[in-house]
Amino acid sequence: MTTSLSHYLDTIRARIKLDSTEETEVIHELETHIEDRLQELTESGLSEEEAAEKCAGLLGSAKLVARQIYEAHSQGTWKQSLLAAMPHLLFGLMFALNWWQHLSGLLIMLAVVILATIYGCWRGKPTWVFPWLGYSLLPVMVIGVLFLYLPKEWSFILLPLYFPLALWWLYYIIVQSTRRDWLCSSLALLPIPIVIGWFLTIAPEGRFTGYAIQRLYYFAPWIGLSFMALALTIAVFIRVRQRWLRIGLLIVSGLSTFALLAYYAKERLSISTLLGLILVLWGVFLIPPLLERWVKSKKIPGSHLRTINHHAEEVSDATGSHSH
Repeated sequence: MTTSLSHYLDTIRARIKLDSTEETEVIHELETHIEDRLQELTESGLSEEEAAEKCAGLLGSAKLVARQIYEAHSQGTWKQSLLAAMPHLLFGLMFALNWWQHLSGLLIMLAVVILATIYGCWRGKPTWVFPWLGYSLLPVMVIGVLFLYLPKEWSFILLPLYFPLALWWLYYIIVQSTRRDWLCSSLALLPIPIVIGWFLTIAPEGRFTGYAIQRLYYFAPWIGLSFMALALTIAVFIRVRQRWLRIGLLIVSGLSTFALLAYYAKERLSISTLLGLILVLWGVFLIPPLLERWVKSKKIPGSHLRTINHHAEEVSDATGSHSH
């Protein structure tokens, strides 16, 4: 295959944003189709370069082909929709049904998050796993809150260990999800500013006092409602084909859930805190697409590898001919 067609395939591969297994199958089918078309064109009398140019013209714009492939293959099944919505649904039910009062319920929730994340990563990181990956940040946040209850001497010893590990895990989640698609990163991070907002509403001083527990009882149904609404949105997100609709769903879901939080928080959150949370929320939507180019630039493009292999084959052929 010529360098121009290799570059054409690389452009499509970079833009289809499917999981690794499906991407491999789609690209293999496309390569087979291109090779068959090239053979037909060269047999008709065209040179290899002419055939490659005509083949690319017949296929159409790489960006358009990638978009068509994405819309044809990105729609998840109802099972995948349920799996993607499940962490939000469980988190919502935990508050709506007051399961948060029982340590066993919290531990079961944590175990389910860890097992679902490991299983999804083992299956090649399908889209449904990214909400679970985002919820794996919650234990890290809880540990950070627990540091407030430790004696100062213990905090000074443990915080230098905690912060690098916490930042590393956040970095890992963002990079892994952005490497697949920046929308997956937003999907994973979407609940975080909402969780922080509810926490500051319940415990503005950063500690769970007796008064904060009373507020948690009062706000628990609304916390549950906000996350169940988020679950519904994510289920629709998985079923939608068009990328622009997916982006719109995430933005509308994040803003509407945050508006519900701000309405019930009222005077409990200061203006500066609300503005800070809004900035964090917009960061969930704006930072991942900015990071995507940087993350993908760290990978060696397939066209470069193919060019290297092509040159290696030429050298091998030349060596073989000289030996004869």
